[in-house]
Amino acid sequence: MPGSLENKTIVIVGAGPGFGRTLALRAADQGATVVVAARTASRLDGIVDEVRAAGGTAIAAAVDATEPDSVRALRETVAQHTDAVHGLVYSAFAVPSMKPLAQTDHDQISRGIDLSVLGALRTTQEFTLLLEAGAAAGAGEADATAAPASSSAPASSSVVMMASAVIHHSRERYAGYKIAKTALVALGHSLATELGPRGIRVNTVAPGYIYGETLKGYFEHLAGKYGGTVEDVYAHTAEKIDLRRLPSEREIVDPVLFLLSDAASAVTGQTLTVDCGEFHT
Repeated sequence: MPGSLENKTIVIVGAGPGFGRTLALRAADQGATVVVAARTASRLDGIVDEVRAAGGTAIAAAVDATEPDSVRALRETVAQHTDAVHGLVYSAFAVPSMKPLAQTDHDQISRGIDLSVLGALRTTQEFTLLLEAGAAAGAGEADATAAPASSSAPASSSVVMMASAVIHHSRERYAGYKIAKTALVALGHSLATELGPRGIRVNTVAPGYIYGETLKGYFEHLAGKYGGTVEDVYAHTAEKIDLRRLPSEREIVDPVLFLLSDAASAVTGQTLTVDCGEFHT
């Protein structure tokens, strides 16, 4: 979809070295101005440098999505550069406790919900007016350039929240993570209903395993703990998946780009599972 995000501003909250980096590069390649935001500001400079080296436009901003003042400061920073935002991706993530519920500290669950769910709500609330302006700007551009009105889809802006395929299973030690990500999906449903009349679409993407450097490191840990090689761990994991492989970072990013684009102008309130067929939804 070359150029599908031309002249759009996309804000990525929780932009890390894996998924966030790939999303920023791909969105910029399609013409978007990307704002990368994360708690660890030092990680952002490298992403911005890569985007600019490839000829794109990028802005870095530190944010702690668990702090309302920090989220407000992010919105103010973005507003200094533009009066309209066309896409918001919320992918802030913290490693879950990975313990059975009987052994999980309530504070750990609370922190997970605060970051994954309330952080997404804080961010969407702060950016609603800018997203609404993005939808209105798109409608103005369509009116000025379209042929008959029936030939073009109504303009909208887009929020994409990153959930997880953990919402589809109840395996041991994933309970705290599942609670937070399932609540995030419910939040997306409600926001889609409330913000739809303002021209804002809200969807969630639920990735399965994402085969990048982080997962490779985890597979190395498992290989060392239980014996064998990383390839053995990969094969054991993939044998239960329809396509017999794990999705790459780009294969998670491309569906997100679709949901951000006008090609998804009629898609809202949905959860798209991207997992090479591990779960059928």
